[in-house]
Amino acid sequence: MTTNEIREVPVEEPLAEIERHLIAAYVAGAGHDLHDLLKRPDADARWLLADASRYASETLSEIEARSHYLHSLRGEA
Repeated sequence: MTTNEIREVPVEEPLAEIERHLIAAYVAGAGHDLHDLLKRPDADARWLLADASRYASETLSEIEARSHYLHSLRGEA
């Protein structure tokens, strides 16, 4: 790579990796593999993925709320 080339690094949400892990864990708990489920076109697969996504979203919201609460207890911004 020359000095004039710009290395492009994909920008990702800060909690995206945790979200992926939560979704994979939810799906695994239901007895499925996430990668296999993503390849399936049926309504049951879509429903389970949507449910896993809602679970991850709710869990991340709870984590963020707890974090904000702890920061406020410590007097941090």
